[in-house]
Amino acid sequence: MKRSEINKALKEMEVMLKEYKYPLPPFCNFTPEEWKEKGHEYDEIRDNMLGWDITDYGLGDFDKTGFSLITLRNGNLKMKDKYAKKYAEKLIYIKEGQYSPNHFHWAKMEDIINRGGGNLLIKVYNSNADDSIDMESDVTVHLDGATKIVPAGTVIKLTPGESISIQPRLFHDFNVEEGSGPILIGEVSECNDDENDNRFLPEVGRFPKIEEDEPPYRLLCNEYPEA
Repeated sequence: MKRSEINKALKEMEVMLKEYKYPLPPFCNFTPEEWKEKGHEYDEIRDNMLGWDITDYGLGDFDKTGFSLITLRNGNLKMKDKYAKKYAEKLIYIKEGQYSPNHFHWAKMEDIINRGGGNLLIKVYNSNADDSIDMESDVTVHLDGATKIVPAGTVIKLTPGESISIQPRLFHDFNVEEGSGPILIGEVSECNDDENDNRFLPEVGRFPKIEEDEPPYRLLCNEYPEA
């Protein structure tokens, strides 16, 4: 991705956050210049990759596969003695035409919440013992306190305010219902570990390759300078 495309995506997410009156913690407003002056008091942000994020899943087509997000809080499974949080929280901004590929988490349980905007479509499958997709068995889903059993491959529609609890090893992908508009998604979960706890099928990458065609508006969570 070009840096200009990343900057544009982050600013679009900021606009929606302001529209829905969702204020951000101070560190989300630090400029790249300010980050150069931040000391070890902000190591939790660096170590746990809090802040702004962009994923195109390494496929180089952000408008079709990917979205913008902010990690507001997270623990660290590799540094449990230093960071005791067992939970994480994210905000995700996804537009019509964008898609999050099929995956599950071996350990993490998460709630995906439609915080506002359009309608979110989530397709669900169970997994087999060999970590492949179970295309046949019925899926038990938990939707805002209601437990339902649906056929494999069912698309769950979440309108604003609705949520789904995603159990470990439950395959899911998501996108936006056509014509309903961009969505602000909330994610509340156990600790997030993108390096070790994601099973994508087919396999994909994570961060975009960046072409620096203009200065960064905000640093991404994998770009902070060391203290």
